[in-house]
Amino acid sequence: MQSFEEIYEIYSKKVYLFLLSKTTNEHLAEELTQETFFQAVQCIDRFKGNSSILTWLCGIAKNVWLKYLRKHPDTLPLEDNIPETNGKKEINVQWEQKEILQLIHALNEPVREVMYLRLISNLSFAEIGEIIGKTENWTRVTFFRGKQKIVEEILKNE
Repeated sequence: MQSFEEIYEIYSKKVYLFLLSKTTNEHLAEELTQETFFQAVQCIDRFKGNSSILTWLCGIAKNVWLKYLRKHPDTLPLEDNIPETNGKKEINVQWEQKEILQLIHALNEPVREVMYLRLISNLSFAEIGEIIGKTENWTRVTFFRGKQKIVEEILKNE
């Protein structure tokens, strides 16, 4: 087993990006990342090794985020937290554009979560599958279908 310092060095960026995909707020994502690792230190003895360390940490991070939402029910929805952009919609779009993020946010779960984890957190399909509890292939297909829906919406709105 790695030391917790090594675990933090290896996984803190991915946990931060996972939380940033949820919060869309850098400062809040940093705060929740710290809380995630604090919680992980407290319950490291409960880690059985049945999943990867990243999956375990993202599970803790998700619970930390949900706890934050329960304590702060006035948290703005995703589309209100996205910085303004002045670009036009194109088929060859940047996935970070506000309009695209709004379309992703309108997708149903779990498609929305797969899209966020892939595009914003930059996780592999295997890592996303572990986090969600599905296969890598299911994750790939779900991502592809989500991408198709986004492109259809863009074409419809042109």
